[in-house]
Amino acid sequence: MLHRRTLMAALAGATASPAVLRAQSAKPVVIRFGFANVGVDNRQFSGGNAIAVAHAEGYFDRELADRPDVRIEYSFFKGAGPAVNEAFANGQLDFASQGDLPQVVGRANGLKTRQLAAGGAHAPMYLAVPLNSELRSVKDLKGRKVAIFRGTNNHLAAVKVLAASGLSERDFQGINMDEASTNAALATGNIDAAFGNLGLLLLESQGLVKIIYTTKGDNSAFERQGTLIANDAFVSQHPALTQKIVTALVKAAHWASHEENREAFFEISARSGRPAAAYRADFADQKLKYRNSPLIDDYLIQQYRTQARQAKEYGLIRRDVTVDGWFDPQFLDAALKQLGFENFWPRYDADGKAQGKV
Repeated sequence: MLHRRTLMAALAGATASPAVLRAQSAKPVVIRFGFANVGVDNRQFSGGNAIAVAHAEGYFDRELADRPDVRIEYSFFKGAGPAVNEAFANGQLDFASQGDLPQVVGRANGLKTRQLAAGGAHAPMYLAVPLNSELRSVKDLKGRKVAIFRGTNNHLAAVKVLAASGLSERDFQGINMDEASTNAALATGNIDAAFGNLGLLLLESQGLVKIIYTTKGDNSAFERQGTLIANDAFVSQHPALTQKIVTALVKAAHWASHEENREAFFEISARSGRPAAAYRADFADQKLKYRNSPLIDDYLIQQYRTQARQAKEYGLIRRDVTVDGWFDPQFLDAALKQLGFENFWPRYDADGKAQGKV
């Protein structure tokens, strides 16, 4: 004779609806999402691109609202792109917002990833010096003490800028520093110059440094690219969840590409602890559609092809890296079609020329 508690449990299982049974048997899924930066004072926010907006404004979580068996864990890495690579290599990440050079380095070292959408493309870089410095141009760096955060997408952009001025890293005393260390060293005059991005604009706004060069308005080949990258195994095992992540990003990118949302975009980015004014300066003279486009177009692919070739030429990687088969636009294309955004962002050809209305 069945124990009464056992009998009741059996009856409950027999009368449960198929939906309830599926929910009971569903194995919880944790999506591990990384950002190749961290906010000021370790704030768990990024800024300055559509992926950061998708996180800060809950786009990812809302897209997964119909999947109570799924949750997202976010990680922000002070060690930037190289730290994201290490997390991917250790099986600790499924998706990440990351820049081009560390992605190329990861691919050269055998990481199995897929590029799903742009996220932080066309970003500029800056060269800053202390306020009382006599340096006026990139060429003046010869023999100086210069900070570069090696292994990040700033690194390769800096190498390209140096080459255009007839210099290489061997022409000065290069020091590997993260953003916080660079800012402190510049402000105190312990280094002569630094290549970087938004953090340098923040120092300039505080009257602590001056920017003597920016890639903005210069050769577009010097731009830094960033994307939504994913673990290949996760994409293969969870295509429906991957689609939701990409769809959420496209929705956030669409919002963040409207000029009427420019100030709101900067305020959201300021949750990282970097003031809206710094983001305002970073995006000055550039359209939001240009910076926040999620498109995988011929220009983006060509940029990665060039990054891979030049990374080896400049000794940043030892192996040839092909981008063939790395970019997987199927989820992006599906989201664009579903949302009716297929013609919202201009596409650029391999030479950087806009195809259609900008």
